[in-house]
Amino acid sequence: MWGGSWDVQRFDEIDSTNAYLLRQARLGAPEGTVAVAEHQSAGRGRLDRRWEAPPGASLLVSVLFRPDLDPSELHLCTAALALAAAEACRRVVGVGPVLKWPNDVLVGEEKLAGVLAEAAFDGGAGGAVVVVVGLGLNIEWPGPDGAAGTSLRELGAETLDRPALLGALLEALSARRALLDTVAGRREVVAELRNRCATLGRRVRVELAAEEVVGVATEIDEAGHLVVRTSDGPRTVSAGDVVHLRPG
Repeated sequence: MWGGSWDVQRFDEIDSTNAYLLRQARLGAPEGTVAVAEHQSAGRGRLDRRWEAPPGASLLVSVLFRPDLDPSELHLCTAALALAAAEACRRVVGVGPVLKWPNDVLVGEEKLAGVLAEAAFDGGAGGAVVVVVGLGLNIEWPGPDGAAGTSLRELGAETLDRPALLGALLEALSARRALLDTVAGRREVVAELRNRCATLGRRVRVELAAEEVVGVATEIDEAGHLVVRTSDGPRTVSAGDVVHLRPG
């Protein structure tokens, strides 16, 4: 069960906050270990894309989870952090993001933050599963050239206080992490994801390892998976890279 405390470790520069926590997890680091960096020299996004922000321009944070979840439910750790990030932005800077399933935080159609989860075995007795979830929140920098991104600065936020954002993020995450310990709580996280998700009702392309699924996103099911109505009938997608398409 979640104990409710965070151990925040700060770095001026690191290869990757996710990679660091995965290494620490194999050494037995407890759940609630948090890595925060001013700069990542080897930051990554989904599909192993390189993601390197200028020093101090983003909130770069990763969190170590040791959840007692079925493997099919581990993605809820990603949802919990994305929802917490959106709440922190609302509370601290008055910006109200929405979520693009499964792991982006948007304002309008522009990306404000991305979330990346990585699971591994910790190497200890029994080989417990650990999940490291990383967040890159654009504060002063809208993302690399060519990306449809935005930043809190571009959105006119008057307060760009990263310690306050981090504190609000971890406070919001504490409540959602506790929910993951029960069936009813997990349903609550899924319900919030559904309510905050801008993907529903949109025509989408979901890029999978061996195929693409194109259709209208109609539902997030009780497990938090996306249901897409295609020309061949409904498809349920548990993970994938989602692109919002123009109508028609």
